Amino acid sequence: MTSNPWPELPLAEWKDTFETLHMWTQIVGKIRLKLTPLENHWWNVTLYVTPRGLTTSIMAYKGQHFQINFDFIGHLMLIETSHGSSKTIALQPESVAEFYQETMAALESLGISVSIWTTPTEVPDRIPFEQDQKHASYDPEYVNRFWRILVETSRVLKEFRSRFIGKVSPIHFFWGGFDLAITRFSGRPAPTHPGSPYVARFVDVEAYSHEVSSCGFWPGGGPVNGPVFYAYAYPEPHGFKDYPVHPSEAFYHTGMGDFMLPYDVVRTAKSPDDVLLSFLQSTYEAAAICGNWDREALERQ
Repeated sequence: MTSNPWPELPLAEWKDTFETLHMWTQIVGKIRLKLTPLENHWWNVTLYVTPRGLTTSIMAYKGQHFQINFDFIGHLMLIETSHGSSKTIALQPESVAEFYQETMAALESLGISVSIWTTPTEVPDRIPFEQDQKHASYDPEYVNRFWRILVETSRVLKEFRSRFIGKVSPIHFFWGGFDLAITRFSGRPAPTHPGSPYVARFVDVEAYSHEVSSCGFWPGGGPVNGPVFYAYAYPEPHGFKDYPVHPSEAFYHTGMGDFMLPYDVVRTAKSPDDVLLSFLQSTYEAAAICGNWDREALERQ
């Protein structure tokens, strides 16, 4: 496995694995959704980066507590409970349907009975988990590379997050879009969101109830043929898309409504941290300046 903290991640090389892992994380994420109370902007449903992979963090179920961890070094999924019992599932090439059945059986064996809505979200190919034999790939090398990028991105996002003293989200992994994200808030309510494809409208209405400047990392897909760092504002203020951002390789993707910076620009830079921070800061300033945010009150001086 690679030791490079910013490894190559060409989408074409791991697309099948990416799509399979996306569905696996949706299964685990929907378990968290089912067992946790709603927090603002759906912050209760996300996963978090760990020194070995991703975790749900602790969840409660009928007098016991448990969490589910993806280990992308040992390539295992571990379910641990406060009663001392645990179950391990190997991460290997198998269908989404098989992974779903194994996960639910493991939970049942630990005394945890949970029912989830098995239709995937935020994807056009919405095969219910228990029927999905199409997605069945797992390349451990590329999964490990993806996780290493999440680790380094999370570290840089923590530095970026520290500059803001207003309301700001955790650094968290959204299993719907399969992206690592952080969101800053102006403090003002936003217009009701019109909704997005393959997502229930009430989800977007809650997520974007207030003005945001959001950014993160996404491995790509659809109209974007490779991994990117992205940034957007909702509602998008006048002048946002034309605001000069850094570095020079960053661009505004009209179809997505995001600024994007190809991951390879960061990966191959002399100082990846500096390049990524310049993108994060300048795209935030595009939102804050064009949107007339109260920067003096919101930013650490």
